[in-house]
Amino acid sequence: MRKVSDILARKGNMVSSVSSDTTVIEALRLMAEKNIGSLVVVENNRFAGILTERDYSRKVILKGRHSSDTPVSEIMTADFPTVDFSDTVEKCMQLMSVNHIRYLPVIVEDELAGIISMNDVVTETIINQAETISQLQNYIQS
Repeated sequence: MRKVSDILARKGNMVSSVSSDTTVIEALRLMAEKNIGSLVVVENNRFAGILTERDYSRKVILKGRHSSDTPVSEIMTADFPTVDFSDTVEKCMQLMSVNHIRYLPVIVEDELAGIISMNDVVTETIINQAETISQLQNYIQS
């Protein structure tokens, strides 16, 4: 059974982050520069939440706020369930589905060890299925 550790071993654990007092416009510039759709928000060197393009569109644009004077702490999503290295891909899928989220922070010993996205979970599932098919084909041909 595939685990969070398998996903991070494949993709790495590097995350792009900003501090909680960073303005939204600065965060958007960083996302554009790195061609990414989310950033980890840290406060006092601890995981505080995740800022996504969806947060921006729903909590800034639609509410008439200004990106240049709104800190990311005011619009980030903060209530995430967390996972650790030993959690299964199936648990990640379940948490994402039940909580209607696309990202899960991986927390080990109170430290952020990486971020798992919905895309990571789907990719890991596809890899696992391909390996299972290959093993079955080898078994049948033996």
